[in-house]
Amino acid sequence: MNTSLLVINSGSSSVKFAVYDAALDAGLTRIANGMIEGIGAQPRLRVWGPDGAALEDRRIRVSANPVHGPEEAFEQLFDWLGQHANGRTLGAVGHRVVHGGEAFTRPVRVTPAILAQLEGLSALAPLHQPHNLSAIRAIDVVLPGLPQVACFDTEFHTTQPWVAQAFALPRHITQAGVKRYGFHGLSYEYIASALPPHLGAAANGRVVVAHLGNGASMCALRERKSVATTMGFTALDGLMMGSRCGSLDPGVVLHLMSGLGMTVQAVEKLLYEQSGLLGVSRVSGDMRTVQASDTPDAQQAVELYVYRIAQELGSLAASLGGLDALVFTAGIGENSAMIRQRVCQDAGWLGVVLDEDANEAPASGARCISQPGSRVAVWVMPTNEELMIARHTQAVLQGQVMHNWREG
Repeated sequence: MNTSLLVINSGSSSVKFAVYDAALDAGLTRIANGMIEGIGAQPRLRVWGPDGAALEDRRIRVSANPVHGPEEAFEQLFDWLGQHANGRTLGAVGHRVVHGGEAFTRPVRVTPAILAQLEGLSALAPLHQPHNLSAIRAIDVVLPGLPQVACFDTEFHTTQPWVAQAFALPRHITQAGVKRYGFHGLSYEYIASALPPHLGAAANGRVVVAHLGNGASMCALRERKSVATTMGFTALDGLMMGSRCGSLDPGVVLHLMSGLGMTVQAVEKLLYEQSGLLGVSRVSGDMRTVQASDTPDAQQAVELYVYRIAQELGSLAASLGGLDALVFTAGIGENSAMIRQRVCQDAGWLGVVLDEDANEAPASGARCISQPGSRVAVWVMPTNEELMIARHTQAVLQGQVMHNWREG
């Protein structure tokens, strides 16, 4: 029987998705990917084939009205998938869920009880968790009984030693689950799986991966397992990001509340949505726009962004006892030659020697951008969180009853 898996990464106003052919004798092959954007306003369905060719690009409506919520959006998505199923049945849906807390250290099939537990973690990832879970609920309404699997960004970091996870807080606070969890784990897990063909023996050595996107973090790997990472209890910690502040003296938060009279909600909005590149540059939270701006504030935002990466790279190299390879990935890491150049320049003390021509060459998959004599190999590698989710979903759901596209 030909089966497919649907991968969902749901945000506040958009849903990104990918569809994989999961035939038992053929592994996982992506057959389409796309997004529904503008949910709640003027939604649009966009779908691309495996070669990048557009398969669909249109406004979507229910009757004469715009699609207002996730349930209507998924109805439209499943309708399109049903029309293009080509004889395949839908086996399951895999979801990116940002926070798994202490209880969820492996991908899991979602049940009502598990969904309730995950909702209890929403305060730790307010920009992501509520939307991740709303997609699960919406799909359960549209196709009740369809297996759904939650795959966690925190899972990959459970291999870290205690000292890398602990805060210097009283034991009863730590025992209540207040510790460093780390995020972007699905991206790091994919990169870890892709290292051996490119790095050879160094793949199991001392590697730092820089996941630089709108959300940004870095992870130290040894034996392709997480040893330390820059994000902590929430996705606010560590590097400066598009609109998130990154590491911050906790005394600043106390001052904002007690000294400036800000409410908890106002502080949360400030730190998650009004800081980072957006707050410093006063131009945008998009690195492309900030780089293109010639304002002093924008230039300083780039300087601060690179400075914070340099600081964290030094810290992660120290946790590894040295550095064998540095890997750039995600939107900025894969596409901004300027950011890579400046990071590598600052990392010269670690033995990084950049090949300027290779760094400036157009993106074309995984490629080495360091000179042959560089003590540290520097690579650019596209990440693939969707494929990791599909792999996990297939593993969890093996042997489960398949669900037809048009059922439900």
